[in-house]
Amino acid sequence: MEAFEFKAADGFALQGRVYGNPATCRSAVLIAPAMGVPQRFYADFAEWLAGEGHAVVTFDYRGMGESRPAQMRHSLRGLEATIDTWAQQDASAALAWLDAQVAKEVPIHWLGHSLGGQIFGMVPNRERAASVVTIGVGTGYWLRNAAKARAYVWWLWFVAAPLAMKLYGYFPGKRLKKVGDLPLGVMQQWRRACLNRDYIIGVGGEKMRSDYAAVRTPILSLSFTDDEYMSARNTADMHAFYASAPREMRRIAPQDIGAKRIGHFGFFRERFADSLWPQVSRWLTLATAR
Repeated sequence: MEAFEFKAADGFALQGRVYGNPATCRSAVLIAPAMGVPQRFYADFAEWLAGEGHAVVTFDYRGMGESRPAQMRHSLRGLEATIDTWAQQDASAALAWLDAQVAKEVPIHWLGHSLGGQIFGMVPNRERAASVVTIGVGTGYWLRNAAKARAYVWWLWFVAAPLAMKLYGYFPGKRLKKVGDLPLGVMQQWRRACLNRDYIIGVGGEKMRSDYAAVRTPILSLSFTDDEYMSARNTADMHAFYASAPREMRRIAPQDIGAKRIGHFGFFRERFADSLWPQVSRWLTLATAR
């Protein structure tokens, strides 16, 4: 693993890591993180995927993980960022860096966890990706969240988030032990999206809807029956926005692979290196051969 710094188009300095050997890789993979999840969470999976012959890049959105400015270690008040910023500036810059520095002659694949799969249609240079893998991706529309999550998200969207943002000028998720610290604009936009039947696309308007519908990149979706946030309806609704893209939808129950639990975050745990991870590697091999 090698750490590197790159810059978004607006000059914001971001931090990433590259795994594997770009000189010998057969393809390159960009891992786009979930909301509030630092890139280090994906390290075990990235190392494994690199061992399968892929160069893998992880990164942190601005304000998250290693891309959190030093002067904002204790508060994100004043950091201007929205989900649009993360997609159109940060993720786009990570994809451009991967294209220029690693994958000059090999295919690039986008692997998005939760938010990282939701935003693919918002990324301006998304056409560089030869395929997409989504892990635990659905809309965040709260009335279609998994049943067990609805009381929690009601409390989050109608009580905790509005009060915390008003008091602190950002969302202090670490203090509340919910999601993680998020910039004010990100949390405001995410809240609006989760209260909208059409999620981020409903908030973004007709241009965003047409951008998603125009995506033709093949998509593999892996979702899980015990995901504590995403219901089967969430997952189906989100991928329906990619109306022109070939989609292979796999919904996996823990018992299908001899596990007790997978959940929203479990896929990236090393214990699934022999069961779930090879599904991605096989998809990438087939997508690279196209």
